[in-house]
Amino acid sequence: MKIGNIQFGDHPLFLAPMEDVTDIGFRMLCKRYGASMVYTEFVSAEALVRSVKSTVNKLTISDEERPVGIQIYGRDVESMVEAAKIVEDQAHPDVIDINFGCPVKKVAGKGAGAGMLQNVPLLLDITKNVVKAVNTPVTVKTRLGWSNDNLIICDLAEQLQDCGIQALTIHGRTRAQMYTGSADWTLIGEVKKNPRINIPIIGNGDITSPEETKRAFEEYGVDAVMIGRATFGRPWIFKEIRDYLDGKEADPEMTFNWMLDVLEEQLRINVERIDEYRGILHTRRHLAASPIFKGIPNFRQTRIAMLRANTMDELMGILEEQRK
Repeated sequence: MKIGNIQFGDHPLFLAPMEDVTDIGFRMLCKRYGASMVYTEFVSAEALVRSVKSTVNKLTISDEERPVGIQIYGRDVESMVEAAKIVEDQAHPDVIDINFGCPVKKVAGKGAGAGMLQNVPLLLDITKNVVKAVNTPVTVKTRLGWSNDNLIICDLAEQLQDCGIQALTIHGRTRAQMYTGSADWTLIGEVKKNPRINIPIIGNGDITSPEETKRAFEEYGVDAVMIGRATFGRPWIFKEIRDYLDGKEADPEMTFNWMLDVLEEQLRINVERIDEYRGILHTRRHLAASPIFKGIPNFRQTRIAMLRANTMDELMGILEEQRK
């Protein structure tokens, strides 16, 4: 599989862009453990054009995590084009991705993200103009449609390809579904089987295990699989999946303590590269969701303590107490 000049090889695995999740520390670890490409948290075009500091900070990437994509979202051509230019000039990402899939009310409700699925002419106008404005490969991430009465992805994929995008990621839900129910990969497969589609199709939605990943590649023929919520507190999921796809046995070195080491490293990276307060906030989200703590007897109070820790030393001490 190839996007622009980037060769990914067979069965690439991508880390989905997620707000307050895909910070630099997490991205670097996911890359280390087998992610073929990682994405930053998504970036508001309007905030970037206005030079809002917290948004500009999201453009900080490291050569260690390349190839890396930066995803932008907005609701008008002018700000999206200007934001794409800023991203290209300041961050030099390997890919600029356009978010036409975020379902949350504060984004989609204002017409951006998945809200664009209700205004396809504007969606296509934005895409076409962003592609023209930058030299960086432009890709798109979107959903099946606004609702089950509006499943437009098969036609939309062709229209986006005609705009000049170099890959398309499809989340197998509608905006109306948000994150409920099950992702429908059938339409993703139909897009991939369309003989008129010649750009890579990346499938996304409900991938939580190596077995599900293999099924996505084999049954639906996607060129890559993007993984989102299943990565929370589990950056090594990419290694688990890659080893499985390559026919390798589970790595015996991936013990509880090994995984705890990885989470502690994530905390250290975030504190070093962001700051202590925000680095802890970002890492606590992963600690709260990490599967390694499930099944530990009487862990509830420890989990609460982790989520209330305000200093790196305090949080590190709580984690160290969990060693086996």
